[in-house]
Amino acid sequence: MQFRPCIDLREGKVVQIVGGSLRDDAGPETNFVAERAADDFARMYARDGLTGGHVISLGPGNKDAAMSALRAFPGGFHVGGGVTPENAAEYLDAGASHVIATSYVFSDGQIDSSRLDSLVKAVGKERLVLDLSCRKKELGFWVVTDRWQKFTSVQVTQQTLDELSVHCDEFLVHGVDVEGKMAGIERELVQLLGDYSPIPTTYAGGVRSLADLDLVAELAHGQVDATVGSALDIFGGTVPYEDVVAWHRAKRTIAGGGA
Repeated sequence: MQFRPCIDLREGKVVQIVGGSLRDDAGPETNFVAERAADDFARMYARDGLTGGHVISLGPGNKDAAMSALRAFPGGFHVGGGVTPENAAEYLDAGASHVIATSYVFSDGQIDSSRLDSLVKAVGKERLVLDLSCRKKELGFWVVTDRWQKFTSVQVTQQTLDELSVHCDEFLVHGVDVEGKMAGIERELVQLLGDYSPIPTTYAGGVRSLADLDLVAELAHGQVDATVGSALDIFGGTVPYEDVVAWHRAKRTIAGGGA
């Protein structure tokens, strides 16, 4: 398990939002707006050796900021938000290691196989991350799209994870109901991902302390990575970023068999 950093962008600024508050007709509930530019955060993550993080565009007006972050840390980020077969190569050429597919691969609440196939052909399975961010409903977790407001008919299950894993390199899963609330993780979702995901998976949502990172490791048997957003002091929270980096390095040392 490792810590995966994030750069969430809205109107060109690095932000932290409450995930369930995104709307087409109004601005989201925002926890934090950074004065530092996206590429400044990217250089910090590069300095600390934090690879595999994600740059997410929350709406329009973020392309320049996203590109600057990718160029500041070549190979360090996955990038998502409006990715299509037509523009994916531009992000990869700018330095993204992977592109993240979200609403593009869904149509009328179902996975659109033709769209998924076209994206795989454009970038290759090994450079594609599928976003299965979800909300709880009817005793399960269901993928949501379109600013996390529309429920699809796709439930996050062992079968879903197995079927989709043949098309991508990793999964990214936000627990949308707790995203940005700093009130604890979606325990059932983390355990589900740890039990059933056959490929690398990153969970985001609700992490508020180092103890929550340890809980993710415990529930997912060390098989799921985690993102910390609003709780970090670099995003206005109370958890020292340097403490999370130290936690990350300790986990990597243990995994590598070091002292």
